[in-house]
Amino acid sequence: MFGKVLIANRGEIALRILRACRELGVRTVAVHSEADTEAKYVKLADESVCIGPAPSSQSYLNIPAIISAAEVTDAEAIHPGYGFLSENADFGERVEKSGFAFIGPRPETIRLMGDKVSAKDAMKAAGVPCVPGSEGALPDDPKEIVKIGRAVGYPVIIKAAGGGGGRGMRVVHTEAALINAVAMTRAEAGAAFNNPTVYMEKFLENPRHVEIQVLSDAHRNSVYLGERDCSMQRRHQKVIEEAPAPDINRRVLARLGDRCAEACRKISYRGAGTFEFLYENGEFYFIEMNTRVQVEHPVTELITGIDIVQAQIRIAAGEKLWFKQRDIEIRGHAVECRINAEDPFKFTPSPGKINNWHPPGGPGIRVDSHAYSGYTVPPHYDSMIGKVIAYGDTREQAIRRMRIALSEMMVDGIKTNIPLHQDLMLDQRFIKGGASIHYLEEKLAARSEATKGK
Repeated sequence: MFGKVLIANRGEIALRILRACRELGVRTVAVHSEADTEAKYVKLADESVCIGPAPSSQSYLNIPAIISAAEVTDAEAIHPGYGFLSENADFGERVEKSGFAFIGPRPETIRLMGDKVSAKDAMKAAGVPCVPGSEGALPDDPKEIVKIGRAVGYPVIIKAAGGGGGRGMRVVHTEAALINAVAMTRAEAGAAFNNPTVYMEKFLENPRHVEIQVLSDAHRNSVYLGERDCSMQRRHQKVIEEAPAPDINRRVLARLGDRCAEACRKISYRGAGTFEFLYENGEFYFIEMNTRVQVEHPVTELITGIDIVQAQIRIAAGEKLWFKQRDIEIRGHAVECRINAEDPFKFTPSPGKINNWHPPGGPGIRVDSHAYSGYTVPPHYDSMIGKVIAYGDTREQAIRRMRIALSEMMVDGIKTNIPLHQDLMLDQRFIKGGASIHYLEEKLAARSEATKGK
């Protein structure tokens, strides 16, 4: 096991990694920007290094500064968390060439799965079901693009090969709009991702977002830890996640999980990862793989009893998985609400000082957050300040416990989206389960129209 790990991230995931390290008896180094000097995890870490001013481009995305911090503190490994540099293959390569262990997949694997075209090709080869679409990148010839569009069938969606997080995609409903849409998406992809390659997929009208969590070691041992439903989304950003996914045939999910684990073995995957799928009319379609720990990993931890962050660290240290697929048992149900510093219905950011912070408690409640009374939420980063996770023997119990937890939670001084979560925990469509990825957007649009009329 490593003696010391540098945490190349901030916020709740930095604290989550720190806690996992402490339980393993591993010393920690927290790197931070000037804006995060007073953060809880910075104070709790064994060592801390300021790596730059507030803008992430000058701190959390500053590869030379992070490598230098690892060198001066004699760290042995670097954990990238999620976001920032977590899926940056160049960063992973620099980490390993500098003599440190990268707590994540090999750089070549990140590159393979980071490009949506090569990822889809790899999944097809591994027998993982994919959305019907173009065979690889779209050609330059407009006539060929039109032929592909006709073969796939409208509506279609044009996606950037290097995109992610809901960016770099455009839905096309008619052939007349196709060529212009492809040109615009290429231009946006080139500017945003430095990669103008785009591809085409069939646009699914009302799918759910279901993902499979995997763990894979360097010795070709791979397992899946069940699935999560992340369909409650706004602008392609997840708001609520739960596990297991309600109302999906368990045998079908087991077969899909086995294929994902087998795909990990075929591409020599290492670490934690997530296969993301769209699910519609009983069929699953692969859309991408996230080669890192997910924000929503706690719901899987609660239903399996497996610490995913500790598993990442142990795998990076060369250990074999200490359990087989047959040892994994899914028990109960878990729901996670992302708590953001923002207006609950206008979604404008609300940074500032938290005067009073009172997290909820009670049976089955877990809160992952770096916030505290007196903490100032900086305006420079993502608005998420924590996550509330409720576990129960049944989905119904988990939802009831979440309602209680949200009613107990107090965040005074800034606005949060807690009222939105309270509304959703009483929403009959959510309570029934199985809502599509468009449901929340439609609900918010209807609320906005109703508000205008008053």
